[in-house]
Amino acid sequence: MRVPFGERLAGAVAARGPLCVGIDPHAPLLADWGLPDSPDGLARFTDAVVDALAGHVAVLKPQLAFYERHGSRGLAVLEDAVARARAAGALVLADAKRGDIGSTMDAYADYLRPEHPLAVDALTVSPYLGPGSLQPAVDTARLTGGGLFVLARTSNPDAGTFQHARVGERTVAQAVVDTVRGWNTPEWVVGDPLPDIAAVRDVAGRWGPSTGSFGVVVGATLRDLDVDLDGLGGPVLAPGLGAQGGSVADLRRLFGTGRAVVPTVSRDVLRAGPDAAALRAAADRWTAELTA
Repeated sequence: MRVPFGERLAGAVAARGPLCVGIDPHAPLLADWGLPDSPDGLARFTDAVVDALAGHVAVLKPQLAFYERHGSRGLAVLEDAVARARAAGALVLADAKRGDIGSTMDAYADYLRPEHPLAVDALTVSPYLGPGSLQPAVDTARLTGGGLFVLARTSNPDAGTFQHARVGERTVAQAVVDTVRGWNTPEWVVGDPLPDIAAVRDVAGRWGPSTGSFGVVVGATLRDLDVDLDGLGGPVLAPGLGAQGGSVADLRRLFGTGRAVVPTVSRDVLRAGPDAAALRAAADRWTAELTA
């Protein structure tokens, strides 16, 4: 088995800083780069981003939908890019937001298996069919050393419709966070009582060898942090910096300075292309601000 994702992520952050760059080759961005909205344009865009950044940033996060829309040729582009990015030292987080039950979830989790053609380091998943629905992905992640980021408290305008709904005394978002906290606690399984927060607090809120492999997605553009992340034991993926309105000041306001946070930037870096030096410079500006 590979070194667990949480430990590999902590090492990558220590070496390269915490920045995650999303690879989102939507049609308008391809046009801005002077590229056609075709498998060839997709390949040229993706090759440029990987060549410029895979040896430079901790995490690259390709959005699968933008590759799937080009069919088998798009997936072939992604397959090549994932292998080259990981060979250059970047961790690859597949932004897939998969969520299903039973054998279907098990198949989605195969992305975490090293022998898979699109083998990635971690996967985003959706919990809204219940915590038990994600157990196949949790099991595969533990077996292979992979990681999961579970949608918990997103910052799209109508997210609260579901995420603020109550499950007993907790919101749905808090129930998701509590479930993921349990996954980062050895021997906890779905159905068991949630662990005492105090028992896992010593591994929360910092990067280190004990960083868990199971994280949550919490938007960087929230007005207030309305979930309790204490004792999570794993990383927080925080999308929304730059073009979506989030700032480093927002990250510090929401999460403080001690928590294991992976900030995500897409358009603010990608629009600097296609020049490789400009892409790296844009990423460097964010890394410098995040680590100041």
